[in-house]
Amino acid sequence: MRVVVIGSGGQLGTEVCAVYADADLHAVDVDTLDVRDAAACMDLIAGGLCPSVVINTAAFHNVPKCEEEPDMAFAVNATGAKNLAVACQDCGARLVHVSTDYVFGNGGARPYIETDRPAPLSVYGASKLAGEHLVAAYCDNHVIVRAAALYGPAPCLAKEGMNFVKLMLHLAATRGEVKVVTDEVTTPTYTKALAEQIKLVAEKGEPGLYHATCHGACSWYEFAKAVFEETLTDVKLLPATSEDFPSPVKRPEYSVLENKHLQDQGLDIMAPWREALRTYLATGGRRRGRAGQAAQDPHAGQ
Repeated sequence: MRVVVIGSGGQLGTEVCAVYADADLHAVDVDTLDVRDAAACMDLIAGGLCPSVVINTAAFHNVPKCEEEPDMAFAVNATGAKNLAVACQDCGARLVHVSTDYVFGNGGARPYIETDRPAPLSVYGASKLAGEHLVAAYCDNHVIVRAAALYGPAPCLAKEGMNFVKLMLHLAATRGEVKVVTDEVTTPTYTKALAEQIKLVAEKGEPGLYHATCHGACSWYEFAKAVFEETLTDVKLLPATSEDFPSPVKRPEYSVLENKHLQDQGLDIMAPWREALRTYLATGGRRRGRAGQAAQDPHAGQ
């Protein structure tokens, strides 16, 4: 089976490539293919590689920058997704497109399932929702996978190499005191676990929309607390609210997803979020990334 991974150099794309190491894999990074270029997408996918599966992990996902550059956000996250969908439809490939919990807004009191109505609060969320609609409209054999709060060993390009876990450990080591928000609840999701889930649903799932996160839910404060407990890190952890970190971005207060479609098909292999965190830490997750502007962002795991 020939598999193409778009965005192969990213935090999730790296892990997806790893789980397809035994396949006829073609890793395509953002320097190789600009998904905004419809002709380039068609030439690479339908005119050249003719794969069985295309997995799109490429996205403009620096959430604050999306607010500053909405045209770019929609060009990559919506039009780019459409271009890949058209190319996949042309050659009969299955398109697996990765989306986000940020398609939902405020007011949630229970985990969202795939049939719940989206209501994005940000440019990023709106652009990713537009991409979902375009993928579904232009490629019959599509799988849309919504994920949340990703972290993993590969650098997060939008966060200058950091993820939330690395950021917390960096701040603990350099400041000794960390403030994290308590009023935003999500599900931290380990990229290696998500990559294995993507492979399974790509190969065995029916076309459609899927939620795929680790199980359970926590606030970012509770996630930080778990990181420090699991690593025996001595640090003063202080609760904060989103008002303590002024931002132009409106983020959902509750964006927990339920993997209902996966469960209905007997395909849900995601672990509880804290178990996944232990696995990440046990396999080298404590390696530090580059400290940069991301170290000032309490939402660095998103």
